Amino acid sequence: MQKLANTININLIRKKYDIIDQKIVSTMDKYGVDLLRIAMGIVFIWFGILKPLGLSPAERLANELVAAGASWIPGNEYFYTILAIIEIFIGIFFLFRGTVRIAIFLLVIQMPLTILPLILLPNISWQIILFVPTLEGQYIIKNLVLISAAIVIGGKVRKFDAERK
Repeated sequence: MQKLANTININLIRKKYDIIDQKIVSTMDKYGVDLLRIAMGIVFIWFGILKPLGLSPAERLANELVAAGASWIPGNEYFYTILAIIEIFIGIFFLFRGTVRIAIFLLVIQMPLTILPLILLPNISWQIILFVPTLEGQYIIKNLVLISAAIVIGGKVRKFDAERK
């Protein structure tokens, strides 16, 4: 009899857990992509604004990249400012569902430029090549999370379009 009572209690606990879990997952599904999109907007605007103010840790990377001979970068003397402007626009475009495609397009242009120091500046990006990144290298590698977030958000643009109609 005790075993039956324990089984019933466990089943009740599982059912209550499942109800709570469904509510949590449903809420995450309902708001998650929009929160991610807004967070992306905030991060890109914030990081973009820091650059022209001379307050970004990325300034050294950009200067070293240009000094390392990346003269093929269009307008390399204005590279850092252009990068800042692009980042601010990426952020603004992520804030609005209807402009996410533009944000992702600009991100596709911007991201390869921000990843270049991992390849062209190994002495700044790595303590041990391809194994232990420096703080600057970690700053660049975190872009994988931003790229992944953009992919998740981009996967919902048709849903955004349908909701606007």
